[in-house]
Amino acid sequence: MRQMRVVAFGAGYFAPYHFEAWSRLPEARLEAICVRADVERAKRLAAEHGVPHVYTDAERMLDELRPDIADIIAPPAAHLPLVRLCAARGLPMICQKPLAPSFAEAEEIVRVAEAASVPLIVHENWRFKPWFREAGRLISAGALGRLYTVSFRMRPGDGRGEQAYMARQPYFRQMPRFLIHETGIHMVDVFRFLAGEVVSVGALLRRLNPGIVGEDAGLVVLEFASGAAGVLDGNRLSDFPTTNPRLTMGELLIEGEGGALRLDGEGRLFLRPHGGAEREHAYAWQNRGYGGDSVHAFQAHALAHLAGSGPVENTGRAYLANLRIEEAIYQANAEGRRIRFDPPA
Repeated sequence: MRQMRVVAFGAGYFAPYHFEAWSRLPEARLEAICVRADVERAKRLAAEHGVPHVYTDAERMLDELRPDIADIIAPPAAHLPLVRLCAARGLPMICQKPLAPSFAEAEEIVRVAEAASVPLIVHENWRFKPWFREAGRLISAGALGRLYTVSFRMRPGDGRGEQAYMARQPYFRQMPRFLIHETGIHMVDVFRFLAGEVVSVGALLRRLNPGIVGEDAGLVVLEFASGAAGVLDGNRLSDFPTTNPRLTMGELLIEGEGGALRLDGEGRLFLRPHGGAEREHAYAWQNRGYGGDSVHAFQAHALAHLAGSGPVENTGRAYLANLRIEEAIYQANAEGRRIRFDPPA
């Protein structure tokens, strides 16, 4: 396979996970990082990860290097202009979530990419966390039978006090939509991966920390086309039993006609047949990078697709289904009712 040349836009908090994962993929080489501010940080990261170039001019970088892939890790407000630049050059793109500040802008991003006939893949790595991949495999293999309920208790415990989020991602504090738009959207995507398409949602969202703008706790109930139900119980102020709350970010429980599957805070899965005893379910994964090396797994998946080795998950068009669910969650909370809609065709 020819080594694909990658350029990255952005060098913020999460960018090093991207850079480190690219460095371990022999099929790709990260050639440059482009930033509009904090050039010194970009230079430090470039040196650390063996990236030969740092640019501050996006058009110049694209025209001089003529890369094979653009990895857009910049803030959401910058995504549409960058997608336009890349699409005009026929350049395939991987774009971080949130895809855009609004649903309308996300639709425009997808339209621009499709009009140029260039691939747009949303960097949604949670579904590539090894415990969720293994849970999906077990569901597909029939280990749980017909699904009843998929539930996740999100408990990162990082949202307490006047300095909440300041050390890692201070912009969290000013987001008007926070728990669902920034973090819960990951689990919306995981729920669709595990249980299929969603046909209705209900929600109760709350702001517990008065020092931030958006919601930081909430309950979301989802109805799947299969008849199964989903529950997302999120609270960024509370924690849960684990040595590293950012590993799994919470606890998963899947119940079905044939039994139940449970994920704990250490990445361990426990399987219990109906009427039987629970036992740990052994599976292979690596505790490195982010979330069980999910960034590396996602990037390898995207590279394989762009090299012509099969379909890809979370195209821009497919990812709009998650954003429609997000909009419905906020509408359900505002109107105090359940919102029904047709699943994507």
